[in-house]
Amino acid sequence: MSIRRLPPHLINRIAAGEVVERPAAALKELIENAIDAGASQISISLVSGGVDRIEVADDGCGMSPSELSLALERHATSKLPDEAIEAVTTLGFRGEALPSIASVARLTIESRVRGFDGWRRTIDNGELIDEGPAAIPPGTRVRVEGLFGKVPARRKFLRSPRSEYAACVDVVKRLAMARPDIGFSLDHDGRRALQAPPGETGPDRVYALTDRALANASVGLDFDREGFRLTGVAGLPTFNRGVADHQYLFVNGRPVKDRLLAGAVRGAYADMLARDRHAVVALFLDVPATEVDVNVHPAKTEVRFRDPAFVRGLIVGGLRRALDEVGQGRAPLASALALERWKQEPTEVSQWSPDQAHPRMWEQRQTFAPPPMARAETADQPAPDARAFPMGVARGQIAKTYIVAEAEDGLVLVDQHAAHERLVLERMRRAVESGAAASQTLLLPEVIELEEVACDRLEARILDLAAFGLELERFGPCAMLVRATPAVLGAGDTKGLVMDLADELAAHGEAHSLKERIDAVAGTMACHGSVRAGRVLSVDEMNALLREMEVTPHSGQCNHGRPTWVKLAHGDIEKLFGRK
Repeated sequence: MSIRRLPPHLINRIAAGEVVERPAAALKELIENAIDAGASQISISLVSGGVDRIEVADDGCGMSPSELSLALERHATSKLPDEAIEAVTTLGFRGEALPSIASVARLTIESRVRGFDGWRRTIDNGELIDEGPAAIPPGTRVRVEGLFGKVPARRKFLRSPRSEYAACVDVVKRLAMARPDIGFSLDHDGRRALQAPPGETGPDRVYALTDRALANASVGLDFDREGFRLTGVAGLPTFNRGVADHQYLFVNGRPVKDRLLAGAVRGAYADMLARDRHAVVALFLDVPATEVDVNVHPAKTEVRFRDPAFVRGLIVGGLRRALDEVGQGRAPLASALALERWKQEPTEVSQWSPDQAHPRMWEQRQTFAPPPMARAETADQPAPDARAFPMGVARGQIAKTYIVAEAEDGLVLVDQHAAHERLVLERMRRAVESGAAASQTLLLPEVIELEEVACDRLEARILDLAAFGLELERFGPCAMLVRATPAVLGAGDTKGLVMDLADELAAHGEAHSLKERIDAVAGTMACHGSVRAGRVLSVDEMNALLREMEVTPHSGQCNHGRPTWVKLAHGDIEKLFGRK
């Protein structure tokens, strides 16, 4: 087949395949145009998730009739004043979105510049079918109807209206977070679905569009390094989600879904969340224009950094610093749902009167509650004053798992395994950083049989593991010899520890930094060396654990992101008993 030029309508459809694969993509392009036009209010209306109709109206600068005609031509744009594409500051600049959308839908644009009359143009699947005056306020209104209506091969790949609507909402949220100075409204099938007033602060806009509870379960970021600035909101590890859809990332005000940035967030929370849990964050990264390329993807959802390692380090370091400053002082209070489950369940007791024939009938007819699963010790000396300690003083142990402590402002419940796991991890980190991780030599070295590839991974990290106090040697193709274990772990399951470490090293391969691999190893060791649920603790041991929690960073959550303690405030206790 000979080489030939493609016809314009086919070129536009090919471009549409790159830029407009679903209603949410078309909506994104239209909202970005409204933002670049200087709008202070953007109103969006959808029908059937955007499949049947998308309408975006703004109060921006508007377009004259001649500009309106030019805007529908390919590679025509007002967003590049010169040829310095690397210095672009607008959201859109390729000049493909409008003609691409118009080639696969019926598109009507009405626009008016302040002080002039408005104008309208309608294009149906690439053909101009109508134009003329338009009576609209200053600004622009774009309506897209029947997306892919005449391209059945593309339309059949669209998802249900509900799924397409969810994707559209995500687009609106991300762009609204990027510009809290602009007001946004979203209607779907005639119902108001989202309202964001203009002039909000960045954090307030994030809380409004994600979860209001995030305001009390997050920390603010403001971190500068060598001309790069990281701001935003980072949820505490205990405030997590089962999917990563609640991570909002922005580069120079542009919403992106970038693997490098997402990986940096994962690395920052690596030892604070379980693998199937994800942090809630909204991160805004401002970088010099010469340090980032925003034109690597037709839809501009990905970026490329000149120094990706520096950017990753900036995000990981900034997040960790912010979370370190919070420390353990932000453990959650008992939730309303948890309080509702505290119900008064009185023991059923039959009444006995003196005229009954057999006094022992009292004992026979009572129904006693089962004995409480708790323990406490007789105090040999006066108990400490609860007002002197933020975590209170130990009063007992429940189910050999939870420590009950009395604080000045309420009742504190501590998960002894989760709390001690965090304490052991932080001890190991400090020991490794100071180069003083002690080891405990085994009386008889232990041989651990593993797969050869697992042994290879462990052998490659022998020096790193030795920094924690774990001394290994290769012992044939499929075995490792353990000569010493970390002293902080005490006696434990050496085989289980080594096998888990091999698994961690497999999961955290060369794609991760050495520090991230070391953190994963430390977390595994800490889990093996922590106090297990089911172990009886003395009152002195419980108080010692509480005191160490008060001075240990991140002790409010375990290595997997679960809370290590919760507090039942005095007011909540009074409500339970009807006193308030």
